[in-house]
Amino acid sequence: MDSGVATPVMARGSGPVVPEPRGPLSSAVLSALLRQPPGGPQSLHEVPHSDPYGEDLQLALYACYELHYRGFSGVDAGWEWDPELLRLRAAMECVFHEALRADVVGGGSPDDLDRELDDLLAEPREPRGVSQYLKRDGSWEQLREYFAHRSVYQLKEADPQAWVIPRLEGPAKAALVAVEYDEFGGGRAERVHARLFADLMAEAGLDATYGRYVDAVPAVTLATVNLMSYLGLHRSQRAALVGHFAAAEITTAPTARRMVDAIDRLGAGPACRFFYSEHVEADAVHEQVLRRDVIGGLLDAEPGLLGDVVFGIQATGLLDQHMERHLLDCWREGRTSLRGRGL
Repeated sequence: MDSGVATPVMARGSGPVVPEPRGPLSSAVLSALLRQPPGGPQSLHEVPHSDPYGEDLQLALYACYELHYRGFSGVDAGWEWDPELLRLRAAMECVFHEALRADVVGGGSPDDLDRELDDLLAEPREPRGVSQYLKRDGSWEQLREYFAHRSVYQLKEADPQAWVIPRLEGPAKAALVAVEYDEFGGGRAERVHARLFADLMAEAGLDATYGRYVDAVPAVTLATVNLMSYLGLHRSQRAALVGHFAAAEITTAPTARRMVDAIDRLGAGPACRFFYSEHVEADAVHEQVLRRDVIGGLLDAEPGLLGDVVFGIQATGLLDQHMERHLLDCWREGRTSLRGRGL
């Protein structure tokens, strides 16, 4: 008998293709996504034995988080809130978070925060970062590899940080929204930073499809994006997300200046140059807004969150260092920094 109650139809994702698994955890998650929910993966026993920064756990986390962005092609949208999948994600997040906490210095005083923020603006005595390498010695193919790594975040630029907006109030919220407004093009679709990066990729001869290079990038790259998603999705991590955002924005302008020099040296086109020159101008302003108004406003309202802000800054720096070390080691040894055969 017809009860008269309509059965909900779950939309199927039209996003990127489901990536290839890299171990038992990611295999369990990705194979589940190819089925109909409910009935998520029963793999909790695998989590405590997994490398918190390893390929398997980081890809499994990335896949879980992507359900909150654009999903995957052919994957039922109902997986986003599947209880078993969320339970597994929470266990993986715990392993990831505990590793980060163990690997950063920490600190909970105003002096600790000032020191961390000042250090972000300090140029290293010995050039050792990826942007310095690309500016001086990098090849065109290495620059394209760097674009592929960065695409995993840049094609969703500022999306993870938007989750913190309803978790702030007063001056901190107003200031963070002002920064996000710039990231999203100031109301102009063609100036959205993710769109500008897609233009950069197309000009560099790369596929600008969202999620195209997830299979190609290693765990060190996925981890930098997973950190943003983890912090953004948890209200308890709102101050760490603010610290992360400050670290990202404060370091962007000097990095972008070096990238402009690298692009000019290697003869890349105007779309490549414009993406970075736009960030030189925008993020120089954002640095002051985030430091004074977002962090300052948050801590005026909730001073007990200072240690979490410091954690967000330090965790961001730690994972960025892991990624940069991987790229530079590979390039100096004459091999690709991507998985498989590279681009």
